[in-house]
Amino acid sequence: MQKIAVLTSGGDAPGMNAAIRAVVRRGISYGMEVYGIYHGYAGLMEGQIEPMNVGSVGDIIQRGGTILHSSRSEKFKTEEGQQEAIAQLKAKEIEGLVVIGGDGSFRGAQNLADKGFPTIGIPGTIDNDIPGTEVTLGFDTAVNTVIEAIDKIRDTATSHERIFVVEVMGRHCGDIALWAGLSGGAESILIPEVDFDMKEVTYRLLEGNKRGKKHSIIIVAEGVCPAAEIAQMIKEEAGLETRVTVLGHVQRGGSPTAFDRMLGSRLGAKAVDLLREGQTGKMVGIQRNRIAVVDFADVFSGKHSIDLDMYELGKSLSI
Repeated sequence: MQKIAVLTSGGDAPGMNAAIRAVVRRGISYGMEVYGIYHGYAGLMEGQIEPMNVGSVGDIIQRGGTILHSSRSEKFKTEEGQQEAIAQLKAKEIEGLVVIGGDGSFRGAQNLADKGFPTIGIPGTIDNDIPGTEVTLGFDTAVNTVIEAIDKIRDTATSHERIFVVEVMGRHCGDIALWAGLSGGAESILIPEVDFDMKEVTYRLLEGNKRGKKHSIIIVAEGVCPAAEIAQMIKEEAGLETRVTVLGHVQRGGSPTAFDRMLGSRLGAKAVDLLREGQTGKMVGIQRNRIAVVDFADVFSGKHSIDLDMYELGKSLSI
């Protein structure tokens, strides 16, 4: 294999640039030509494919987001769109593709692999919701961003003796809320995977008040319900005033942590190795801190599960 390409798709995640850098430089170290595809699958269908060299990925390992930009494409989900994409790759004589993204991006990669085009996936999503890998690219940075925000919010919560409800990302997966809530000392953590009892939440707040505690932090994943609704429930149930903070897309940005830079570098290099070995239709991930290679079929049939022991630990430590 002499020519390969790399693209990023779906939501951006810190560490994607580290992975791009690793793909490009690992490929060049093998004597390959490496191309960058801009704006995800939409850019691929439009032929936004440019050659990359060592300098193209210089000074990017510390940058958040993705230098290749990203997008979502409905057209690529069609047979016509996929054939257009393959035609663009073949026109450049590209023989293999690395896709960095989440579940939707992987399904697009699998479609290409099923049509005979060698494709390898790297899990890049802050939600940490991809089966087959214990951690996804960008998750660690997102959690640290949330913890930094919690620490600052707690300062003002203490000063004004208030309850703050902080909404974090996670429609179907509560990993960000769980990890950040436990690490940030939140009094309650509400996640989509576990039904919550508002009476228990308010009871903990009222019991804290009896002990003289005047401030609390409640972390809620967006998939549970809007933070404003939780705040209203607390007011109705316990008569307590709250303030709401929705962190939103700030969780996606920022310089990646050392962990995400290392993870992107490891996974990017391994993806190139797999293409060079003739493998396709697979994801590179992490299991027990070692690189694991997982078939896309196993990724799609698997189910990400929350660590309930961590959830119970968070409840026991926030008394």
